[in-house]
Amino acid sequence: MSKNKNTFSLGGMLRAFLQDSRSVGILLLACTVVSLFIANSAAGHDYLHLLNTRFHLPPGLNLPHTPLHWINDGAMALFFFQVGMEIKRELLDGELADIKKASLPVAAALGGMLVPALIYISINHSSVYANGWGIPMATDIAFSLGVASLLGKRVPVSLKIFLMALAIIDDLGAILVIALFYGNGLHTGWLLACAGLVSILAIRLILKKKGAFVFIILGLALWYTVYNSGIHATIAGVIAAFFVPRQQLEKYEHRLHRLVNFIVLPAFALANTAILLPADLVAPFTTSLSWGILAGLVLGKPVGILLFCGLMVKLKLGIKPSGSSWMQMAGMGLLAGIGFTMSIFITLLAFQPPSYRDTSKLAVLLASLIAIFAGYIVLRLSAPAKNV
Repeated sequence: MSKNKNTFSLGGMLRAFLQDSRSVGILLLACTVVSLFIANSAAGHDYLHLLNTRFHLPPGLNLPHTPLHWINDGAMALFFFQVGMEIKRELLDGELADIKKASLPVAAALGGMLVPALIYISINHSSVYANGWGIPMATDIAFSLGVASLLGKRVPVSLKIFLMALAIIDDLGAILVIALFYGNGLHTGWLLACAGLVSILAIRLILKKKGAFVFIILGLALWYTVYNSGIHATIAGVIAAFFVPRQQLEKYEHRLHRLVNFIVLPAFALANTAILLPADLVAPFTTSLSWGILAGLVLGKPVGILLFCGLMVKLKLGIKPSGSSWMQMAGMGLLAGIGFTMSIFITLLAFQPPSYRDTSKLAVLLASLIAIFAGYIVLRLSAPAKNV
């Protein structure tokens, strides 16, 4: 009898963890710690070798050829598919459907992307690190909302919704940056094939076809053509998401939620934070690369968000989230500096030398930790707005 009770208790705890908005951030943080530990242990060489082991694929079948490439180019397309569906849902029925409601988070997202990029460029414009300007533009939805949820009622629901809308627009901006600036040279034939598949998906949407099997086949074909076109393969996930019928968005998101959040993203963290730490841990943070990322995420994000929001409210083009103070808005801006997943992803596209990538990743991790603690403290100490 007690055994059944224990089993039920463990099952209930697991279900509660999977449903908790904070669980994804906790899991990603744990995977990062594990990955760093393994990479710097006696098993580190074997671990890195496993991630970069080449598959022997048939000639002419141009596919990812290592476990690391399959995670970054293949599995992460599912993450981008989920992000694309979130963007579409918000545009159709959420906070971004109403122009008046959308104006402030759109402005905040623009400020939170432009100011960090400008700070990074001002520090690195004439250096070999200039291509990394997109790294500090990103916000990690799971982490930022997870930290906000830790504060419970101290953070107004309206401010959490605002943060979610801002992060979703931020992701859309990051997707556009990846598509436009971090490609590998375009191939006309494959782009035409992409256009043909997009046309088929559009026709199916117009005709209200809902067959999941055909949609999956077309989605896989789209991924393959995008992968070979010179545009990063994960963009296929976003494109496909916009052709999911409105009535099926919730169903698709529900089915993908656990797969993406508890398998794809942890696998990404385990594979991409396997960083060999130098003997001198201070050294990576003395370069203009790390300073550009740190300043962009920790300072640029809150400054850009507050500046653009302040202008919008001053010009009466937007309304501050109800019940929130400017200090709480500052705390939310700090949380938006948690780059993690998308920032690390852009790092992989911006740089080829492993030393540049490792320095960037360490800077992103440090900036995200600073943003987590600073945002949490500011939000915990800030009082709600009066007479709003």
